[in-house]
Amino acid sequence: MSEKNRQTRIMVFGTFDGLHRGHINFLKQAKKLSSESFLVVSVARDQNVIKIKGVPVSLNEKKRKILVQKCKLADKVILSGIKNHIPHIVKEKPDIIALGYDQKAYVKNLKKDLKNKGLSVKIVRLKSYREKIYKNHLLKTKRRI
Repeated sequence: MSEKNRQTRIMVFGTFDGLHRGHINFLKQAKKLSSESFLVVSVARDQNVIKIKGVPVSLNEKKRKILVQKCKLADKVILSGIKNHIPHIVKEKPDIIALGYDQKAYVKNLKKDLKNKGLSVKIVRLKSYREKIYKNHLLKTKRRI
């Protein structure tokens, strides 16, 4: 494939502990960042979710990966790095990293850390989708009521 026809590799990250409309919107927004996109979805490891969110997931990482694969919006679904997020990003060589509106973990110095590894990426922040409704912790609370 010539450089002109090359797909833009877009990478997103998330827990995806059950897919809801907010997740679907997030993946669709990421795909729309380029007319010729190849979307790589990195699913958070169970132990990292506990570290970041302080609570365990309902579905284990393998089940969450399968869930994202089944939604057919991602061109490739991978599990994130366990101890260091940089190597698995470098391996995928994204052109764009699309962050969710509320993603804070591993964001500080991301562009600089990747540049130090020889990878120059554009980092964009995606818009929220009805964040007062479509947040996993809010949906789980509503299910308990």
